[in-house]
Parts: sequence; C-alpha cells; structure tokens
Amino acid sequence: MRKLKTIVSASLMLLIAQTSLQAQAVSAEDLKAQLVKDWERAKSYTLDYLNTMPADKYGLKPTDSIRSFAQQMLHLAQGNAGLMGSVSNQKPPFGMFDMEHSAGAQTKDSVVYYVSASYDYCINSVKNSDVNKWGEKVKAFGRFEETRLVMMMKTFEHQTHHRGQTTIYIRLAGVKPPNERLF
Repeated sequence: MRKLKTIVSASLMLLIAQTSLQAQAVSAEDLKAQLVKDWERAKSYTLDYLNTMPADKYGLKPTDSIRSFAQQMLHLAQGNAGLMGSVSNQKPPFGMFDMEHSAGAQTKDSVVYYVSASYDYCINSVKNSDVNKWGEKVKAFGRFEETRLVMMMKTFEHQTHHRGQTTIYIRLAGVKPPNERLF
C-alpha cells in the first residue's frame, strides 16, 4: 500500500509539473508578437527623444571627438536598416549612404524622417518574417555569423544603446529627457 501511495504521489507530481511546464510554454508566434510590440515601443520612445531635443540643438556635440545628436540618431537609423537588412527579405527604406556625415540629413525634419523610416522597416521586417527561419545562420557585414533571431536582437540592442547615449546630449541642451519606457 505504501509503495502504491508513493507511485501515485510521484505520478501526480509529474503530471502537475508537466501541466505547469506546458502552461508556461511560449510559441514562436508569441515571441514574434512581443518583438513587434517592443519595436513599436522603441520607436515611440525614440521619437520622444527626437521631439524633446530642440531643433537648433541637433548639431550639439558634448566634445569635438564624438557624434552630434543628429549623427547619433542617424547612426541609429542606419544601424536599424543595416543590421535588420541582414535578416529581412525586404529592401531597406533608404540607401546605405553615409547619412551621418551628409549635411542634408542633419536637420531635425530629416533625422525624424530617417529614424521613423528605420523603425517602420524593423517593425515590418519582424512582422513579415518567417519564424521557422529564425534559427538559420546569416552573415552580417561579411564576418559575423549568427541566427536570424540573434541578429534581430542585436539590432534592438544597437538602437537602445545609441538612444541611451543621447540622454546626456538632451541634458546638456538644458532639457529634461523623456522618462524610461519599459512597457
């Protein structure tokens, strides 16, 4: 009898554990929906940064040896297009010209345009991606070989990094930066 109770108890615990694990499973489509949601949030957050910085301060450089605010944001946009381009089957929204050093791209209106277009490109690339191909290896910049999912995550990391760098630029312009947005 005691042995039977032990077997029943163990079986019941195994069944509970298995049910619990199944309830916690995340599908590839769930992950895809979360990535889209995060990219949409990142776009909105970055647009807050762009709109917070006064137009006449887009050329601000904390020191001569680093990018201006406009150049940081253009670098972010180019990174979005270039990095996501390694996994997307869609053509980037703008050519891969050196926006960061293009005099015509430095105005607030131009920067907002390029940054917005780059986020739309990333959002649509994730939405239109085939989750069954996320494990495939791709090459970025001819030398980095990672899965499509990892490259999407690296793209997200890159934009977060450069947006974060511009917080000090906004403070140096005498303006309060937008509050953090995790959700």
